[in-house]
Amino acid sequence: MFLNERIDCYKIDRAFRKLSIITNPMRAEIIMLLLEHKNLSVTEIQQKLTILQAEASHHLNLLNDFGVLKRIKEGKKTLYYVDEECFNSLMAGVKLLAEGKK
Repeated sequence: MFLNERIDCYKIDRAFRKLSIITNPMRAEIIMLLLEHKNLSVTEIQQKLTILQAEASHHLNLLNDFGVLKRIKEGKKTLYYVDEECFNSLMAGVKLLAEGKK
């Protein structure tokens, strides 16, 4: 399947960065929170996780920059939600790697 393809180091690096982004404990908590509540504002996230708003914003921006989250404007509020296609692809890749032969 991939044996005849040229190794794309950029894609491998991007995948590694996405995985490292979601394995941060606070970002993993944010993802789980958003999966549970569908979409939340930065204020709602910061209150539920009892963290500073600046910290919540930092994590949300990283997750958004790497395509794990998306955001929509609702009036003056920005709501964040998990990009399910991206997240499911990441989890499928993790599952394949975790179940791979030693």
